[in-house]
Amino acid sequence: MKEGIHPDYKECKVTCACGNSFVTKSTKEEMRVDICSECHPFFTGQQKFINRGGRVDKFKNKYNID
Repeated sequence: MKEGIHPDYKECKVTCACGNSFVTKSTKEEMRVDICSECHPFFTGQQKFINRGGRVDKFKNKYNID
């Protein structure tokens, strides 16, 4: 790597809105994020799947057709 053209790479404390914090490397010393792996639904498994059904399903349910 060339000398003097790259930014300083230092430890960075990342703080999430949920209260979780961890240390990583970045060009900034501190970062605040809205969502992290501790509170994101994909990683926590608390994801909600809503099956509203389409027109055919509504028709079948209305006239009790199976």
